[in-house]
Amino acid sequence: MEHKIAWFTEGGWQGKVPRDHPNMRNDLAWMNTLDAIHYPIQMIDKITDKFDIGIITIPKTNIDNLSKFPLIESMKKICKKIGIMQEGPHWYFQDYTMEQQIWFYNILMDIDFIWCHNDMDKKYYQGLTDKKCYVNPTLMIEDFIKPKDDNQVSSGVMIGGNMCRWYGGFDSYIVAREFGEEIYAPSMGRKIDREDEMDINHLPYMTWVEWINNLPKYKYGVHLMPTQAAGTFALNCAYHGIPCIGYKGLDTQELCFPHLSVDMGDVKKAKQLAVRLKTDKKFYDDCSRISKTRYNECFGIKEYIYNINKVIGKVIDETN
Repeated sequence: MEHKIAWFTEGGWQGKVPRDHPNMRNDLAWMNTLDAIHYPIQMIDKITDKFDIGIITIPKTNIDNLSKFPLIESMKKICKKIGIMQEGPHWYFQDYTMEQQIWFYNILMDIDFIWCHNDMDKKYYQGLTDKKCYVNPTLMIEDFIKPKDDNQVSSGVMIGGNMCRWYGGFDSYIVAREFGEEIYAPSMGRKIDREDEMDINHLPYMTWVEWINNLPKYKYGVHLMPTQAAGTFALNCAYHGIPCIGYKGLDTQELCFPHLSVDMGDVKKAKQLAVRLKTDKKFYDDCSRISKTRYNECFGIKEYIYNINKVIGKVIDETN
C-alpha cells in the first residue's frame, strides 16, 4: 500500500499487526493488509505523525467518555482524509442514549467517507448521510490456515453462535437437528447460563488460527444470525467448502452460498435445505464447490488488495 494509513480503535495497543498474529480476526487482517498503524482512540490528540488516511472504529459500548472527546478535530489535525469503519450491525448506534445517537450521527456527517460490511449496509449509510460509502469486504489471512484435505472425513454440524438473540443460536440449533448428527458451537462472549445443559458440544475458547484450522472437522454449518455485520462464519466455512445455511443480507453468505441463503426468519426453508444437504450428495458437493470458487473470486487476498486499492484511490481523489 502506497498510502500511509492510521487505524483508531478502543484497543489498548499501538503499532502494526504482524503477519503471524495468532488471533488474526477480520479487523486485524484489514490492518495488516493495509499496512496500517493502529492507535488507541484516546491517543489521537497526542499523535504527532501525519497520515494520508485515518480510519476510526467506534466501539459498540462504553462511549460515554468518547462522546466528550474532540474526535473529529483530533483526527483532522493528523490525517488528510478521515473515515469510519462500521462496527457491528448498522443499526447498533440506535441502542445508544438519544444524546449519543445524535453525537454518532454528527460524527458520520463530519467525516469524509464510510467503510461498511455489506451492500445492504452501504445503501443504509448512503440514505442516512449522503456520504461516500464503500464496502470493505471481510478478509482472511491464509498464511497459517491448513486447507481441508479433500479425503478428510468430516461429520457433525457447527452452528455459528450461542443461545441468545444476538447470534440466533436457538434457530440454528433447531435447523441443525435436521441433520441427525452431533451439534457443535463455539464459546462466545454472549454465551448464556445453562447453555451447557443443551445437547450441544461447546468448543473451548480458541484463537482465530486455532478456530479456522479446527473447522474442517465438521460437515455442515448453520448460522441463522439476525445481527448481521462482517459475516465471518460464512466466509470461514466457504474457505473450507463446508456448506453453510444462513440468512440473506450478508455478502459472504449470499455470494458464497447462493443456494443455502434464506429470507430472515424463514426457518422452514432452512430446515428443508438441511434435509436436502443430508440426502442429496450432488447438491452437497455443488454447494461445497461453489463456496470455494466464490471465496477465491470475491474474498481472496489478491482480489481484496486489487479492490481496496481502487477504493483508497477514490477516497483520496473524490474527497479532495
